[in-house]
Amino acid sequence: MAGAEALSDGATLAVEVDGMPVVVVRCGNELYAVEDRCTHDGESFSGAEVAACEIICPRHGSRFCLRTDEALTPPAYEPLRTYRVRQQDGRILLEVPG
Repeated sequence: MAGAEALSDGATLAVEVDGMPVVVVRCGNELYAVEDRCTHDGESFSGAEVAACEIICPRHGSRFCLRTDEALTPPAYEPLRTYRVRQQDGRILLEVPG
């Protein structure tokens, strides 16, 4: 997918995997991958602010916990769709269910 060194703490990396838009986020030493859309209105998370392992929708400000996937603030109430992600040999690898 991409080089792990390209993703600094709190940064987002928008990618497309098998036609599916995904955002990868580094929070400390952990990587998280979520569908690139807010569950409230479908807004992209590309370039979204990340604070305290929460990704913040740039349109309405809904906050989502990257660790648990849950919506933390309205207007979003549905959790994020997540994907398994890991770092191996300096690369970010993402598993998308078939």
